[in-house]
Amino acid sequence: MSRAEAVEMPDDGARSTPDRLRRRVSRLLSQLTVRSDRLINEGLARVDVRKWHYAVLASLQEYGPGSQAELSRRTGIYRSDLVGVLNELAGRGLVERVPDPDDRRRNIITISARGRRRLPGLDKVLDDLHDELLAPLSPAERDQLVQLLTRLLDHHTRAS
Repeated sequence: MSRAEAVEMPDDGARSTPDRLRRRVSRLLSQLTVRSDRLINEGLARVDVRKWHYAVLASLQEYGPGSQAELSRRTGIYRSDLVGVLNELAGRGLVERVPDPDDRRRNIITISARGRRRLPGLDKVLDDLHDELLAPLSPAERDQLVQLLTRLLDHHTRAS
Protein backbone atom coordinates (compact mmCIF):
# COMPACT_ATOMS: atom_id res chain seq x y z
CA MET A 1 0.00 0.00 0.00
CA SER A 2 1.34 3.43 -0.92
CA ARG A 3 1.44 6.39 1.46
CA ALA A 4 -1.28 8.12 -0.58
CA GLU A 5 -3.55 5.08 -0.29
CA ALA A 6 -2.91 4.90 3.45
CA VAL A 7 -3.87 8.55 3.86
CA GLU A 8 -7.10 7.93 1.96
CA MET A 9 -8.12 5.03 4.20
CA PRO A 10 -10.93 6.00 6.53
CA ASP A 11 -10.29 5.92 10.24
CA ASP A 12 -13.35 4.02 11.39
CA GLY A 13 -12.67 4.45 15.06
CA ALA A 14 -12.02 1.82 17.67
CA ARG A 15 -13.15 -1.06 15.45
CA SER A 16 -9.94 -1.21 13.42
CA THR A 17 -7.57 1.49 14.64
CA PRO A 18 -5.43 0.55 17.62
CA ASP A 19 -6.10 2.72 20.65
CA ARG A 20 -2.44 3.70 20.96
CA LEU A 21 -2.71 5.25 17.47
CA ARG A 22 -6.01 6.99 18.19
CA ARG A 23 -4.45 8.64 21.27
CA ARG A 24 -1.52 10.16 19.33
CA VAL A 25 -2.13 13.86 18.85
CA SER A 26 0.34 13.98 15.96
CA ARG A 27 -1.64 11.32 14.12
CA LEU A 28 -4.96 13.01 14.82
CA LEU A 29 -3.63 16.37 13.61
CA SER A 30 -2.24 14.76 10.44
CA GLN A 31 -5.50 13.04 9.62
CA LEU A 32 -7.54 16.13 10.35
CA THR A 33 -5.17 18.23 8.22
CA VAL A 34 -5.76 15.94 5.24
CA ARG A 35 -9.52 16.18 5.66
CA SER A 36 -9.43 19.93 6.33
CA ASP A 37 -7.26 20.63 3.28
CA ARG A 38 -9.56 18.58 1.07
CA LEU A 39 -12.68 20.34 2.37
CA ILE A 40 -11.17 23.84 2.03
CA ASN A 41 -9.57 23.22 -1.37
CA GLU A 42 -12.73 21.71 -2.84
CA GLY A 43 -14.94 24.42 -1.35
CA LEU A 44 -12.79 27.23 -2.66
CA ALA A 45 -12.51 25.55 -6.06
CA ARG A 46 -16.30 25.80 -6.37
CA VAL A 47 -15.88 29.59 -6.40
CA ASP A 48 -12.76 29.42 -8.60
CA VAL A 49 -10.28 30.36 -5.87
CA ARG A 50 -7.35 28.64 -4.22
CA LYS A 51 -6.33 28.96 -0.57
CA TRP A 52 -3.20 30.89 -1.57
CA HIS A 53 -5.33 33.45 -3.41
CA TYR A 54 -7.24 34.04 -0.20
CA ALA A 55 -4.05 34.23 1.89
CA VAL A 56 -2.57 36.93 -0.34
CA LEU A 57 -5.78 38.98 -0.47
CA ALA A 58 -6.25 38.73 3.31
CA SER A 59 -2.65 39.77 3.93
CA LEU A 60 -2.87 42.75 1.61
CA GLN A 61 -6.18 43.84 3.13
CA GLU A 62 -4.93 43.59 6.70
CA TYR A 63 -1.32 44.78 6.38
CA GLY A 64 -1.40 46.85 3.22
CA PRO A 65 0.84 46.76 0.17
CA GLY A 66 4.05 44.79 0.23
CA SER A 67 6.86 43.37 -1.82
CA GLN A 68 6.79 39.78 -2.98
CA ALA A 69 9.32 38.92 -0.25
CA GLU A 70 7.07 40.50 2.40
CA LEU A 71 4.03 38.65 1.08
CA SER A 72 5.96 35.39 1.13
CA ARG A 73 6.82 35.91 4.81
CA ARG A 74 3.28 37.02 5.73
CA THR A 75 1.53 34.12 4.01
CA GLY A 76 4.03 31.27 4.18
CA ILE A 77 3.95 30.86 0.41
CA TYR A 78 7.34 30.06 -1.10
CA ARG A 79 8.61 32.94 -3.20
CA SER A 80 8.84 30.78 -6.31
CA ASP A 81 5.20 29.71 -5.89
CA LEU A 82 4.06 33.22 -5.03
CA VAL A 83 4.92 34.50 -8.51
CA GLY A 84 2.32 32.18 -10.04
CA VAL A 85 -0.28 33.09 -7.43
CA LEU A 86 0.29 36.79 -8.08
CA ASN A 87 0.07 36.24 -11.84
CA GLU A 88 -3.31 34.56 -11.36
CA LEU A 89 -4.59 37.29 -9.03
CA ALA A 90 -3.34 40.09 -11.30
CA GLY A 91 -4.95 38.34 -14.30
CA ARG A 92 -8.27 38.44 -12.46
CA GLY A 93 -7.81 42.09 -11.51
CA LEU A 94 -7.68 41.29 -7.79
CA VAL A 95 -4.20 42.72 -7.17
CA GLU A 96 -2.02 45.35 -8.78
CA ARG A 97 1.77 45.28 -9.20
CA VAL A 98 3.79 48.47 -9.56
CA PRO A 99 7.55 48.95 -9.50
CA ASP A 100 8.90 49.93 -6.09
CA PRO A 101 10.00 53.59 -6.35
CA ASP A 102 12.93 52.85 -3.98
CA ASP A 103 14.10 49.75 -5.88
CA ARG A 104 12.89 49.38 -9.47
CA ARG A 105 13.98 45.70 -9.48
CA ARG A 106 11.11 44.71 -7.21
CA ASN A 107 7.36 45.15 -7.31
CA ILE A 108 4.94 46.40 -4.70
CA ILE A 109 1.72 44.40 -4.60
CA THR A 110 -1.57 46.08 -3.65
CA ILE A 111 -5.07 44.68 -3.34
CA SER A 112 -7.29 46.24 -5.99
CA ALA A 113 -10.79 47.63 -5.46
CA ARG A 114 -12.08 44.46 -7.12
CA GLY A 115 -10.03 42.34 -4.70
CA ARG A 116 -11.42 44.27 -1.71
CA ARG A 117 -14.96 43.66 -2.99
CA ARG A 118 -14.26 39.93 -3.51
CA LEU A 119 -12.71 39.27 -0.09
CA PRO A 120 -15.91 39.41 2.06
CA GLY A 121 -17.52 36.78 -0.17
CA LEU A 122 -14.49 34.55 0.26
CA ASP A 123 -14.66 35.10 4.03
CA LYS A 124 -18.25 33.82 3.93
CA VAL A 125 -17.26 30.75 1.89
CA LEU A 126 -14.50 29.94 4.38
CA ASP A 127 -16.79 30.58 7.36
CA ASP A 128 -19.26 28.05 5.95
CA LEU A 129 -16.49 25.52 5.27
CA HIS A 130 -15.13 25.93 8.79
CA ASP A 131 -18.65 25.44 10.17
CA GLU A 132 -18.74 22.15 8.28
CA LEU A 133 -15.28 21.13 9.50
CA LEU A 134 -16.02 21.98 13.12
CA ALA A 135 -19.67 20.88 13.13
CA PRO A 136 -19.44 18.59 16.18
CA LEU A 137 -17.96 21.37 18.36
CA SER A 138 -19.84 24.06 20.24
CA PRO A 139 -18.84 27.71 19.73
CA ALA A 140 -16.95 27.64 23.06
CA GLU A 141 -15.12 24.45 22.04
CA ARG A 142 -14.22 26.00 18.69
CA ASP A 143 -12.74 29.03 20.44
CA GLN A 144 -10.84 26.78 22.83
CA LEU A 145 -9.48 24.68 19.95
CA VAL A 146 -8.23 27.80 18.16
CA GLN A 147 -6.59 29.04 21.36
CA LEU A 148 -4.86 25.73 22.02
CA LEU A 149 -3.67 25.26 18.44
CA THR A 150 -2.42 28.86 18.36
CA ARG A 151 -0.51 28.33 21.59
CA LEU A 152 1.11 25.17 20.25
CA LEU A 153 2.00 26.77 16.93
CA ASP A 154 3.39 29.89 18.61
CA HIS A 155 5.54 27.75 20.90
CA HIS A 156 6.96 25.66 18.07
CA THR A 157 7.43 28.66 15.81
CA ARG A 158 9.51 30.41 18.46
CA ALA A 159 11.48 27.22 19.11
CA SER A 160 12.59 26.86 15.47
